[in-house]
Amino acid sequence: MKKSVLTRYRVMAYATAVMLLVLCASMVLKYGFDTGANATLVISQIHGVLFIVYLIFAFDLGSKARWKFGKLLWVLVSGTIPTAAFFVERKVVREVEPLIADAPVRATA
Repeated sequence: MKKSVLTRYRVMAYATAVMLLVLCASMVLKYGFDTGANATLVISQIHGVLFIVYLIFAFDLGSKARWKFGKLLWVLVSGTIPTAAFFVERKVVREVEPLIADAPVRATA
């Protein structure tokens, strides 16, 4: 597996998680304080597009890492739970980094 597969996943995991937190804050403003309806609409659309890209990259990573269906499903769903993607991303990185064959180790003589 190439390092770029993991990097793409990491970028989208963070972007999706941050946008989900921003979306949650805007929903509180919209429904709790009756302000920011237009901003909430825009933020939700941006998060939706980012989440679709996140799903594609996470599925690509999971198929290359040969995850079982339950693990893949948990990684995919973590983009819908506020702050979960941050924790899942760290765990995924620890598990996938040993599988990266981007830079072969050379013995120095």
